Amino acid sequence: MTREPSIEAKLKSLPTTPGVYLMKDARGDVIYVGKAASLRSRVRSYFQAQAEAERRTQSLVAQIADFEVIQTETESEAFLLEDTLIKRHQPRCNVRLRDDKRYPYLKITAEPFPHVMVVRRRFDDGARYFGPYTSVKAMRTTLKLAQKLFPIRTCTLDLPLKTPRRPCLNYHIGRCLGPCAELVSLEEYGAMVDRAAMLFEGRVSGLISGLRTEMRDAAAAQRFERAAHLRDQMESLLRTLERQSVVLPDTIDRDVFGLAVGEDRASAQVFLVRGGRMAGRESYHLRVPDDSSEAEILSAFLTQYYANASSVPREILLPIEIEETERLETWLTDLRGRRVHARVPQRGEKRRLVELANDNARFAMKGEQRDEAVRKEATVALVELTEALSLSVFPQRIEAFDVSNTQGGEATGSMVVFENGRPRRDAYRRFKVQRSGKPDDYAMMAEVLGRRFRRGLAELSDPSIHKGKFSELPDLLLVDGGKGQLNVAIDVLRDANIEGIEAIGLAKRHEEVFRPGQSEPLVLEPESPALLLLRQIRDEAHRFAVTYHRRLRAKRSLASILDEIPGVGPKRKSTLIQAFGSVARLEHASADEIAEKAGIPDGLAERIRHHLAR
Repeated sequence: MTREPSIEAKLKSLPTTPGVYLMKDARGDVIYVGKAASLRSRVRSYFQAQAEAERRTQSLVAQIADFEVIQTETESEAFLLEDTLIKRHQPRCNVRLRDDKRYPYLKITAEPFPHVMVVRRRFDDGARYFGPYTSVKAMRTTLKLAQKLFPIRTCTLDLPLKTPRRPCLNYHIGRCLGPCAELVSLEEYGAMVDRAAMLFEGRVSGLISGLRTEMRDAAAAQRFERAAHLRDQMESLLRTLERQSVVLPDTIDRDVFGLAVGEDRASAQVFLVRGGRMAGRESYHLRVPDDSSEAEILSAFLTQYYANASSVPREILLPIEIEETERLETWLTDLRGRRVHARVPQRGEKRRLVELANDNARFAMKGEQRDEAVRKEATVALVELTEALSLSVFPQRIEAFDVSNTQGGEATGSMVVFENGRPRRDAYRRFKVQRSGKPDDYAMMAEVLGRRFRRGLAELSDPSIHKGKFSELPDLLLVDGGKGQLNVAIDVLRDANIEGIEAIGLAKRHEEVFRPGQSEPLVLEPESPALLLLRQIRDEAHRFAVTYHRRLRAKRSLASILDEIPGVGPKRKSTLIQAFGSVARLEHASADEIAEKAGIPDGLAERIRHHLAR
């Protein structure tokens, strides 16, 4: 094989130190990033005895026009640098995690009185990070429990203050210890933070053991109120522990890995076993180059996983052997500060657990493959939409809004969410419009949009809010209507000082798309994927608003009829509305059924039945 003189010269001058190498093609793009204990030996191996090399290596070398090396002090630094460069360059010949930027962390800040935040990136800032969490729901459940049991502050004040202030509402409802008012010592607050950290790490058994000891000490010292408080904390954690199944008889902390490999993708599962119990499970999807072996895929995943993991356990259990086991153990030992063992169990409970992780990985990959066809179809529509509307961002998240009312009465608003072209129904929201008086669709839309974005900004300014229903902002805002409704949306975004959100209106009559700053609407092809997607989203927003409006109108009609019946006061009226919900349901109910469901006397039930029959 003939090589460029520049490559020959570089091969002769390679250092023997650890480091990272970057392979580049003729255009200068990085196509592969690797690490090495000795850069000279590793890089030269690519260009020697090519006839005996694997097909994947031969294909890689055929594309190499140049390479670059970066020396590091240790192999451990090479592991971390490799992960950073893979994220930066996204080389096509590397195994790499898909969409790993979306995975959040919990962060305990490095302050005298720390607070907890939800963040998307880790920094070397002295703070403690936990994650990454592939399940945002699981993360928020953990955060909610921590805030309930260990009331760490959620504000972002720079504490301690020079002058103590009056504590906020959170202190009075037991959700903060009041460090801003100097109502808690550094030591007591620090103990709360340490307990929250143990919960985030999944070490619930150890946390319960410590609380039990402290509870007994408090009881012995006749600090009964303190002992009762610790007992309540312990009981809440015991309920959490009951939900964590015992998977291994000992109490060693472990990570258990499973892997499933397809043609151009792979799925990895990580079971977090803490104290012998299943403390959590994370699922990852990977992009895989052609001809990659399972060992190569697993090795690459382990590097990327632990480069971002907040903790390293004493033992990791693998489904197959990898070539770099010793180097991996050395690197993980450096990260942990204590010895780490990587093993491939052959039998017993550990092997059973690895096989379970493999089964979960295979199931996750099948689900990913099923979703892929739907995603491809949606992606075509989104790409077409981006081009047709000249959007500045890819509309991964689209929010659509509509209002519904009858002559201004029982006005409602809806917010529906589509992510990657598919409905995300758990993010749908309803609004009961508070405005009264003369019907005004523009004012109603302004109220709904204003409430949505004010709440979103409030949640973003306080990342510890555990529900976060509105904290995710859209890439594209769609309103049901023409230029007038679109102008309302633009005014709301401007008043809220929100930038970077595209907005459009979709009018029903001719399916015209109105855009900011454009006097004439855009008319898309009737059967184009982009228009079909916009119509689906707009119609879903309309359906959601009308359904809620009809429900409220039915309740109002029932309330009006009940006001005419002697003996039915506000309390019984409310009970009947909750029990039946509409006039139709109440009309079809017998007197006995009315009495039973609403818990009212038989005579009154007969009176209601007689009144409805008139």
